[in-house]
Amino acid sequence: MEIKSKKSEFNHFSKLATEWWNKNGIFKILHDIQLIRIKYIQDTLNKKKLNKLKILDLGCGGGLVSEGIAKLGADVTGIDFIEENIRVAKKHAKQSKLEINYIVKDFEKERLTSKYDVIIIFEVLEHLENWKSFLEKIQKNLKPKGVLIASTINRNLISKFLTIDLAENLLKWIPLNTHNYYKFIKPEELKDNLTANNFKKIEFSGLSYNIFKQKWKMNNNKKVNYFCSSFLN
Repeated sequence: MEIKSKKSEFNHFSKLATEWWNKNGIFKILHDIQLIRIKYIQDTLNKKKLNKLKILDLGCGGGLVSEGIAKLGADVTGIDFIEENIRVAKKHAKQSKLEINYIVKDFEKERLTSKYDVIIIFEVLEHLENWKSFLEKIQKNLKPKGVLIASTINRNLISKFLTIDLAENLLKWIPLNTHNYYKFIKPEELKDNLTANNFKKIEFSGLSYNIFKQKWKMNNNKKVNYFCSSFLN
């Protein structure tokens, strides 16, 4: 089985960096689910406004989620290991007149020193070399009773067909070679790891695409894409 290396991940996403804010480009799906993501964060925190919450957006890319939560009043730090992503994010935040602390850092290898009320990890875990050790490390950057909010992809034949065979290879909805099936994570694996790392109130929600209505919606179907929220004990 072939696992994409860190260098391959870096090269792949570096080439795509200029596309982040093109709503009809290669990141169209992320733009389409932007409101769903933000609502999930609000619902998890039980807050419409995120005033004064110190939030870390890990693997922030071009800043889509970072800007969404900054507009709700959060004190946002966005970290990505690809310098071009951060350059794009900074430029767009300036255009949007938003103050967001963007940092270039390899968060798998480099130590993070600050502590946050909330850490967001959207569509990141399935790209890491070792997501289990990463979660063990990152919980140290949460304040007591801090919240971890993540989204990732389940590992089964249905998810492989829909995300790689169909969305990537056939329909080209997602750039080729974005995902590796063997890095996908089953919800029960994620739950076991979070429990072992002192998280509680671990909850899951599914995200599905209705091809007839051409709309994304949240539901209980975790067969492919899913969200997870958990609270540090």
